[in-house]
Amino acid sequence: MTGYGEARGATAAAAVAVEVRAVNNRHLKVTVRGSDPYPLFEAEVEKVVRRHVRRGTLLVHVHANRRAKPTDAALNTDLLTAYLKQARTACDAAKLPELYAAQVFAAALTLPGVAPEPTRHGGLPDDEWPAVETALGEALTKLDAMRREEGKAMAAELLSLHGHVCEELGRVRSHLPAVTAEYRQRILERVRQGVADAGVAVSQDHVIREVALFADRTDVAEEVTRLTAHLEQFAELVRKGDEAGRKLEFVLQEMGREVNTLGSKAGDVTVSRHVFEIKAALEKVRELVQNVE
Repeated sequence: MTGYGEARGATAAAAVAVEVRAVNNRHLKVTVRGSDPYPLFEAEVEKVVRRHVRRGTLLVHVHANRRAKPTDAALNTDLLTAYLKQARTACDAAKLPELYAAQVFAAALTLPGVAPEPTRHGGLPDDEWPAVETALGEALTKLDAMRREEGKAMAAELLSLHGHVCEELGRVRSHLPAVTAEYRQRILERVRQGVADAGVAVSQDHVIREVALFADRTDVAEEVTRLTAHLEQFAELVRKGDEAGRKLEFVLQEMGREVNTLGSKAGDVTVSRHVFEIKAALEKVRELVQNVE
């Protein structure tokens, strides 16, 4: 499910801000961007994320506005000296020594590598990680609240599709007795037509036996019963809504199997139409369930 959360914090060393954005994914994938060194420590950030989120692609942006310290000021004097010597040599070669003045020195300070940004090495900064971890937790809490609102709408849609499947299954159940009767009538008509000219009498027992074999082959009572039980379990999981994603996927898989068997065994056009509607609804359910935690 999608969502967004942000939070801020501060320590004596820095002011920190954390943003979390989430999009749909049936698995959990965490990407960290922002101030060094946090992109190098996705594993530590992911540990915090997993306390709140189990599915989704999350982009975590950590920004640390660190207060400057005297020890952070470090000019590359060797490189600065080399730049200045080259500038003087160029001015002398052009016979324009007056160009070499104080502004040349000021400009040299802005050249690449002369005043590098302070870099951090090693592990997470002890002086600011607690604030980042706290802000990340708050951002994830806001993200979770937004995802719960989306989850309510998704649950309503799932229950609506569940109701549609139940209606189609009810039509299948009510039509099943007519399937055998229609088959018996077709058998009788074919037999009468085939033997009418030959004057041969057909035993009623033969017709009954053929109809009984057909009824046995096309008996889908067990499939209908199991599918009904799966639908009840599915609705219960949706209403419960507590870490139901994996369970819903399993139940949906079992429903798919029963529907496939139902469609292949029934051998009736009307039943096939209802099975098609059920499969179409289950496919929509499958797309939604992949994003449910």
